[in-house]
Amino acid sequence: MQTTIDRDAVAAFEIAGLPEAEATRPMPGRQTAGRGAVSNPGVRFDAHTAFPFDDGWETLTQDIGDLPRLDTSLIRDSSRSAISWNTSPDIGFDRAVNPYRGCEHGCIYCYARPSHAYLGYSPGLDFETKLIFKPDVAELLEKELRKPGYVPRTLALGSNTDPYQPIERTLKLTRSVLEVLDRYNHPVGIVTKSAGVLRDLDILTSMAQRNLVRVHMSVTTLDPRLARVMEPRAATPARRLQAVAELTRAGVPTGVLAAPMIPGLTDAEMEKILEAAAAAGARHASYILLRLPLELRQMFEAWLHTHFPDRARHVLSLIRQTRAGELNDPRFHHRFTGHGPYADLLGQRFGKASRRLGFDEARTQLDCGRFAVPDAAAATSRQLSLF
Repeated sequence: MQTTIDRDAVAAFEIAGLPEAEATRPMPGRQTAGRGAVSNPGVRFDAHTAFPFDDGWETLTQDIGDLPRLDTSLIRDSSRSAISWNTSPDIGFDRAVNPYRGCEHGCIYCYARPSHAYLGYSPGLDFETKLIFKPDVAELLEKELRKPGYVPRTLALGSNTDPYQPIERTLKLTRSVLEVLDRYNHPVGIVTKSAGVLRDLDILTSMAQRNLVRVHMSVTTLDPRLARVMEPRAATPARRLQAVAELTRAGVPTGVLAAPMIPGLTDAEMEKILEAAAAAGARHASYILLRLPLELRQMFEAWLHTHFPDRARHVLSLIRQTRAGELNDPRFHHRFTGHGPYADLLGQRFGKASRRLGFDEARTQLDCGRFAVPDAAAATSRQLSLF
């Protein structure tokens, strides 16, 4: 089944850029309705940075007392490539496609937040309200797959930001990417924390029959109240587990990614998350320790003091115990697991639970041998039909 991008649907959102000055940026520690971050730090590449300052007249608290609801705006991505490449030894894939940059889910812990600074936007509230989308991502991907000498390997969909965040319901860019991969028999691994993946179950089921797809559902906590403030616009934990069950019943290999594990906040749930995933039919599991690169350190700290002031110091202390006294350790082979007694214990707990639940079985590799470029004339006809 062929689906085309509804270009007119974009008009339902505000297409806008970032204003030159943002005098209305919230003060750190102030909650904005429906959003995860409690701050909007400046762009680290800017020559000047503005900070709110109380001049003693008590007007600052009054000015920010009632923060306005922030709408989501879309900004077109004009880059001329779809595939991004990496050589990291910590990551099990070398290529990825991200139809969106920025993510409306608003997860406070998201390691991708600092990447928004490269686009001139704040990793804070800008990351979850100013979303970059690539309307021609499917056409660009098809051109790259048709290049002479292209060697197929599993492509990651959603390696930076979630491919099934709320705007996918309207723009359907992720679906358009899957349709290209389906036609080319190209293997793909999907990472999401959205039940929206079920909207593409027809494509995923077909690809699964050819051993071309695997889905990883991210589950950070089973506590819906914690999830509400930590990842405000993502699917509830129960809905994610339900999606795992539905994907499994449809024959789509699905696993759970217990990530990030946050010391003193979510890590006590590790075994319960794995047990719930196994009960839903998940076939494999993995975990990642919380990472706090660049601006994420100050943002996460402000969020902790806002929502969990009674345990903020304890959580931050435990994080430092896994990161050699710092809040982040960017070194390869340490970033995802940390080190030290606390990190080692977390790894041992995961290993023991995985073996007990059968998650330690070797994963079946996706099939790269089916890749084939469709007839050029048929591809040209499909592209012309878009006009």
